[in-house]
Amino acid sequence: MTSRMDAGVDEGLDRDGDDRRGGKGARGAARRKLLSDEIFSKIDYKNPQVLRSFVTDRGKMIPRRITGASARQQRVISTAIRRARMLALLPFSVTGD
Repeated sequence: MTSRMDAGVDEGLDRDGDDRRGGKGARGAARRKLLSDEIFSKIDYKNPQVLRSFVTDRGKMIPRRITGASARQQRVISTAIRRARMLALLPFSVTGD
């Protein structure tokens, strides 16, 4: 008679009983784009065209792991987005179709 642990090993399951493997798979292949100094110098709350590239179509800020911004750059971006929202240059959220 085999125990549950032995059956899990025979079926290719790991110790926890799930069949997920470690590693990044296809997600690890994507490289993040680096934020150039040219774009960073144009970031200002009065320039909503540039700020729209850091906001999703739903109005959410894109995280720095995707934009490639440094921590300092992300703080400047988020402050500019918040100021532009307060002046109604950018929407807080987008609803609809």
